[in-house]
Amino acid sequence: MTGIVPQIIDDISCYAPAFLKESSHFPKENFKDLYGCEQGHFWFEARNQLIFYCMQKYLSVSLRPKILEVGCGTGFVLEGLAQKFPGYDLSGTELYLEGLRFAKLRSPHLTFFQADARDLPFSDTYDAIGAFDVVEHIEEDVDTLKSFYKALKPGGLLFLSVPQHMWLWSQQDEMSCHKRRYTRKELKNKLRACGFVLRDTTSFVSLLLPLMALSRLKRKTRADLEEIKISGFLNAFLMAIMKVEMLIIKCGISLPMGGSLFCVAEKR
Repeated sequence: MTGIVPQIIDDISCYAPAFLKESSHFPKENFKDLYGCEQGHFWFEARNQLIFYCMQKYLSVSLRPKILEVGCGTGFVLEGLAQKFPGYDLSGTELYLEGLRFAKLRSPHLTFFQADARDLPFSDTYDAIGAFDVVEHIEEDVDTLKSFYKALKPGGLLFLSVPQHMWLWSQQDEMSCHKRRYTRKELKNKLRACGFVLRDTTSFVSLLLPLMALSRLKRKTRADLEEIKISGFLNAFLMAIMKVEMLIIKCGISLPMGGSLFCVAEKR
């Protein structure tokens, strides 16, 4: 860790206080909506299951790996990891205090701090870093990946998810302050350029891709929270489909297309 002394604001260590007023990466008001709907929502639950599976596959719980989630939002992923893997040493960072307040409310037993993902104040510190639907919000995505690389120990692992396929671009992406959606080739090339070795790659939300494309086409000129605010029946139906998709991935099949892309990469 560097010698940077954080500023304490609202009982939170802030390593990048100058960016607290910045809102170009993610609408701050969305944290409240996310906190209220993540639990039980098919997409967030399915993504968590994929994260759990990959971390269990590549990390040894017996070594008590030190894990940082960058862009942890309201802490939904971290709380799930804490329940699934109590042996993990978990902490989370977020650019916005609004998200960290909800994360601390959800998981008061975990460590949270404010920092800029593009310039994490750590070197050779973490066994694993997770960034789930984060780097697409950042213009300087390569600088962000380099920051992750620096913060990882040699042999450390990066678990990364991003939205896939620019042809799915809609007003929903613009409302979410996305800078891009990725192709598999683009993401792999950027990770390799930063020094990472790819260990695993798969698309997900693949079986729902036709429905997702239709939904995005209908909202080319309108954006709202419809994608996460759905009926209980529809949510249960989509959850069942995502469980089938998870079984396919667990069989070792790398899905070629999907609404999102998931990678596991290793620091040389």
